[in-house]
Amino acid sequence: MKSLENILREVLTEIISDDVVVGVSNRHIHLSQEDLEILFGKSHVLTKMKDMKQPGQFAAEETVTIQGPKGKFEGVRVLGPVRKETQVEISISDSFKLGVKPPVRESGKLDGTPGVKIIGPKGEVIKEHGVIVAGRHIHMPKFIADIKGYKDGDIVKVETCGERKVLLYNVLMRVGNNMAKEIHLDMDESNASGLKNNDFVKIIRD
Repeated sequence: MKSLENILREVLTEIISDDVVVGVSNRHIHLSQEDLEILFGKSHVLTKMKDMKQPGQFAAEETVTIQGPKGKFEGVRVLGPVRKETQVEISISDSFKLGVKPPVRESGKLDGTPGVKIIGPKGEVIKEHGVIVAGRHIHMPKFIADIKGYKDGDIVKVETCGERKVLLYNVLMRVGNNMAKEIHLDMDESNASGLKNNDFVKIIRD
């Protein structure tokens, strides 16, 4: 069991440091309850496989197939909990195989985005919109953001390390009470910069 001194040291280090842990997002999907029931059956409830770093978020046992005009991906992981609207998050590389042209967007901003067919074990749905390439972003607990002077919606730069060190611009700061300090990058970004889950990057202040 950790001592109070060690816990305080970890908390203070987290507050003072501009380092942020990396979370790499492979293609995945968030489902509305309506679409979940079409795909997996009436009154279906997602089965948690593992918790994500963000409080309350989890990877589910359920997977689906997403079908675009040119190709498809099978075994696309569903992330929970259910959302108000279905959202598919892919990389630009993925978009070439599917044959769609999704914009780089903040999560939840789905107006004007392309759609795909989603196929589950019990049914399928055709979405007219909902496919995005998620813009790179940092989740930041509000108490740390207040101390560090960050606000929700701020745009910052991030410096990586290692052999393929890069400087990432246009990183959105998402601040909230129920968040863990983490940067989300997609597979294209992580591969280009040589990053993997649980690596660290540094926020660069202007």
